[in-house]
Amino acid sequence: MLAIILVFVTSIVIVIRSFILRKNLTDSKGNPLPPGPPLRYAFLRRYPEKPLYKWAKKYGPIYSVWMGEQLFVVINDAAVARDLLVVHGSNFSSRWSYFMKNQTILGGGAITASPYNDTWRKHRKIAMWLLNSKAVDTYAGTIDYEAHMLVRSLYEASLDGGSAVDPAYFAGRFALKYVTTLNKARILTHRMYSNMLTLAFGIRTVSASEPLVAEAIRLGMEFMQLTGPWTNMIDFIKILQWLPTPSRASARKLHSDFLDVYGAMINQVKDRIDAGEEVPDCLVKTLLQCQHEEELSWKDMCFIVIAFTTGGVHSTSGIIEWFLALMPSHPHIQAKACEELDRVVGRHAWPTASDEMKLPYCRAIIKEVLRVHAPFWMGTPHCSDEDFVYNGYYIPKNTTMVLNVYALHHNEDRYPESSTFNPDRYLGDELSSSESAKQSNVLLRDHWAFGAGRRLCPGMIMAERELWMALSRLLWAFRFEEVPGEPISLDEYEGLSGRTPLPFRVRLQPRHGNVRDILLERDEVSITVF
Repeated sequence: MLAIILVFVTSIVIVIRSFILRKNLTDSKGNPLPPGPPLRYAFLRRYPEKPLYKWAKKYGPIYSVWMGEQLFVVINDAAVARDLLVVHGSNFSSRWSYFMKNQTILGGGAITASPYNDTWRKHRKIAMWLLNSKAVDTYAGTIDYEAHMLVRSLYEASLDGGSAVDPAYFAGRFALKYVTTLNKARILTHRMYSNMLTLAFGIRTVSASEPLVAEAIRLGMEFMQLTGPWTNMIDFIKILQWLPTPSRASARKLHSDFLDVYGAMINQVKDRIDAGEEVPDCLVKTLLQCQHEEELSWKDMCFIVIAFTTGGVHSTSGIIEWFLALMPSHPHIQAKACEELDRVVGRHAWPTASDEMKLPYCRAIIKEVLRVHAPFWMGTPHCSDEDFVYNGYYIPKNTTMVLNVYALHHNEDRYPESSTFNPDRYLGDELSSSESAKQSNVLLRDHWAFGAGRRLCPGMIMAERELWMALSRLLWAFRFEEVPGEPISLDEYEGLSGRTPLPFRVRLQPRHGNVRDILLERDEVSITVF
């Protein structure tokens, strides 16, 4: 009996040491891991930025935490982010292979999931061909048109200010049945997809109910709900990866569905080209033209397009939703923006791309939305390729490196009263976010919403252009008001991977009589439908 008890106790101790208590590693010279909490975690529940921020305040600019069997090092300071992700970017630019997202859904093939290797460099080069400043200039007409249609659609849905609008419902994020039903209320997601469809496939649809388009939207939403850097226990406990769990089955099906849907859309572009049709310049056309030269497999092309559309759509539409959630509770900020717009642009025309530098307060509002409600509080984590020692701390090979955007954006030295939405903090900042990310003094960077280092979001110039055209025109057209008795939550949110507000309604009151006239100057059109 005593022997049985000893075996049982020993087993419990082993389990506690192996799966519950922190493992404190050192390198050959005795350098310890960065400090961190004493326990291991199977996953972090909703709002993982809260415990991560609490630990940042306790342990300082860099700390470590064990998630199951995987070590995470969390970066909470701009200087540390520069040192590790920029100066030593050659060692900290890979990706840890999340089981759900990277291995199963994306198959290691998307630019966001690829390790730091020649394949990633090839995909990154292609992305930069299509998303650099010069290339984005050629998309100006598309971005302008979609911004116009976004504002017009919201105006029509609001019944000239007489009806409250639910942007979450419009975005079609919270009930997949809306994706397969013709419903003009899915405006934000449809507008972002319409923009991306034009740029990716050279087509444009009036309705998101086109079968392949509806499927693409559904898959993007499902991807955002299934993935998250902290919330899937299966990512951190390897034995679970061998079990036939529902989440594993969903991830495998999503991988297959992604290839089927996007493969069919790519095939249709190829068929149009083969038939001699003049297909507009677009991502898929470029991929097909360089397929052999760049040695791109069919799966490579599918996942490049998937990363381009899914990532771009849901982050940009999420930022627009947060803007609409924030504005009603800040009438004084609306008033300052409207005064600037009326003074600089007037009421007989609305802002264009050429007006951006003349409207510093409107620019500041957009930057502050990105700071206060970045769509990805933890970005997409990096990974170390080799052992490394930083300021006496040991960072082992294959450590997941997390840029804690929430902590960076709530640094009181950089952003006084950081919990307050205050665009004034950006007045005098004349750099775009893409320019700000490249400046030598990282302490002056405007925000970290687009990541850092060699994995900096390749689509940030495109995102900035889209946000400017959409948000400046929304400010020009509407006064935003809360619906009486329906307070808007700015603390809670939906989503594991990308963040969007909880469902809310808002009143959009046209600011003046010219709004309707300008919105009706252009009609909704379709270019080519799948």
